[in-house]
Amino acid sequence: MQRIAILGDGGWGTALGLLLVKQGQAVRLWGPFPEYIERLRRERENTAFLPGVPLPQELFLTADRDEAVAEAEVVILAVPSKFYRNVLESFAGRLRPGCMLLSVSKGLDGATRRRLSQVAGEVLGQNPVAVLSGPSHAEEVARGVPTAVVLACEDQERADALQKIMTAAQFRVYTSEDVVGVELGGALKNVMALAAGISDGLGLGDNTRAALITRGLAEMTRLGVALGARSETFAGLSGLGDLVVTCTSHWSRNRAVGERLGRGETLSEILGSMRQVAEGVTTALVAQEVAREYGVRSPITDEVHAVLYENRQPSLAVENLLARATRPERD
Repeated sequence: MQRIAILGDGGWGTALGLLLVKQGQAVRLWGPFPEYIERLRRERENTAFLPGVPLPQELFLTADRDEAVAEAEVVILAVPSKFYRNVLESFAGRLRPGCMLLSVSKGLDGATRRRLSQVAGEVLGQNPVAVLSGPSHAEEVARGVPTAVVLACEDQERADALQKIMTAAQFRVYTSEDVVGVELGGALKNVMALAAGISDGLGLGDNTRAALITRGLAEMTRLGVALGARSETFAGLSGLGDLVVTCTSHWSRNRAVGERLGRGETLSEILGSMRQVAEGVTTALVAQEVAREYGVRSPITDEVHAVLYENRQPSLAVENLLARATRPERD
């Protein structure tokens, strides 16, 4: 039995808590709001982020930071990117020396444009930080739907140890040494899911969605390689796998936001009606900045950014993509 702390009581953190409790692990799930944690204890259901899934008594719930990480051998970081740094800073100095850190959030730091595992290593002073990504909607993982993900760490022994802890009968974990690629795949696919949702909201067809997924993958790979990732990583679970599920699933928040944009709603209206976070909205800002810094072509990201932040009409964004100069597919 491992002592595991999960920071973040959203859908993903809760789903992983359920997974690990079923494996016989000692899990403490931390959330920032004492009133809501008390409600979870009382109702044994995360109605805001994972409705319809009962929480077993074995899943320990707390809003106390010291209580959450006391003697934790593994700390799972499941905090949305926009809150990631601030939350981790509140845990600085509280963690057991030598504990293993696993970042499962899918985004980028808006202030520094760094990957979240880099932020975690800097703030918490524990390295190396492992990352986990792949096609894994919390709603399905919590209900035991067969799922495969990839866990990356620079230290192979640590990757193997975490793989054993996280693997379950319906949750298959592969390992990788490409932390950059695995982490960027999980972040950048959310921007492409916004594009796919916009296409669906406009009433365009399967051909259009398939084109966006395919060219989106090429765009993700270009940027990832420029940042030090391996191109083949994007053909795997954290790239193509996560991209496909996020661009097509009814569980996908990013696709849903894009669809509503395509139907004419404003970004402020959409975000104002949501409790959960659509990571692609922030990632589109950061990804465009990074692409420009590294001189990487990012036409889909550019058009998504324009729809989100420059009041560009979604139909015009599609026209702009179609009007681009032709080129070889592999260029």
